[in-house]
Amino acid sequence: MTNYVTTHQAAEDIRNENIQIYLNGALVPKERALVSVYDSGFMLGDGVWEGLRLYNGTWAFLDEHLDRLFEAAKAVDIDIGMDRFGVVQALLDTQAANDMHTDAHARLMVTRGMKRRPFQHPALSQSGPTVTIIMEHSQPSLPRGIRLATVPHLRGLPMTQDPKLNSHSKLNCVLACIAAEKAGADEALMLDTHGFVNTTNACNFFIVRKGAVWTSTGDYCMNGITRQKVIDLCRVNDIPIYERNYSLVDTYGADEAFLTGTFGAQTPVIELDGRPIGGGGMGLVTTKIHGLYKDLIGRVTA
Repeated sequence: MTNYVTTHQAAEDIRNENIQIYLNGALVPKERALVSVYDSGFMLGDGVWEGLRLYNGTWAFLDEHLDRLFEAAKAVDIDIGMDRFGVVQALLDTQAANDMHTDAHARLMVTRGMKRRPFQHPALSQSGPTVTIIMEHSQPSLPRGIRLATVPHLRGLPMTQDPKLNSHSKLNCVLACIAAEKAGADEALMLDTHGFVNTTNACNFFIVRKGAVWTSTGDYCMNGITRQKVIDLCRVNDIPIYERNYSLVDTYGADEAFLTGTFGAQTPVIELDGRPIGGGGMGLVTTKIHGLYKDLIGRVTA
C-alpha cells in the first residue's frame, strides 16, 4: 500500500475521544453531536465554514477569520443567527469546555439548516441555521514533505462556484485529491481555467525560484489568511514575492515549493508529478519564511 500523508496530518491525541462539540447553542459529547439527514449541509453541501488555530490561549488572526466567515455567509445568503460577539463567545465556551490552551484546531461550520422536504430550493430550509464547532487537540505531525500530482480538475470561474468561498461543497477538491492518490501522490495540484498553476485541493501553493517567491494571482484560489500573511511577511522582510501567472514548466524547475494553511502553516513540497523539488525537505527560503511566520504568531498570541 502507498504511504500517503496529508497536509492536515496530526498526532493522535486520546483527549479527542472525550471532546465537547458546540451544536446550535449547546455543548454536547462527541457521540451525541448529531445533525438530521434533512440538514441542508448534509443533503446539499449548503453551508460555509472556517478553520482556526489556537496558540498560547489565543485564536490566531480571529478577526480575519470572522470577516471571511460573515462575508461568505452573506454571499450565499445564510443568516448565521448571531453577531460576531456571539460567534466568539461560542468559540470561547467550546474552548473552555474542552480545557484547551494551545495546539488546538477548530472547524466552525454554518449550514442553511433543516429542510422541510429533501429538495434543493433554499426556501425549503425553514429551521436553521445549523451552527457547529468541532474543536480538537491537534499537533501537526508530518513525517515528510508532500508529494503532489497535477490533476485535470480545475479551480473554476466565480460564476460557477467561486473558489474564494470556504463552502461545504468541496466535491471538486475531493475528486482532485482522489485523482492525485490514484496517481501515487498525497494531494493534488490544480490549475486555473487558463492552465496556470493555482492551488492544491486543500492549501495555497508557492514556489521559490532563484530566491524569489511566486504564487498565483489569487483570482482562482481560496483567499487564504496564511497565504496573505506569507505575502505580507515577504514584502516587509525584503524577500522578492510575485503574485503572477506561471506554468507547470516554471514549477518543475523550482528550487523549493511549499503549501500554506491555517493548520500546517508552511508545509514543504518535495515532489510534483514524479519530479523532485528541492532537496527533499524544507528549503532555505521556506525555512526563513517559516521562522518569520512563527515569530508573527508569537507576537499576535502573546
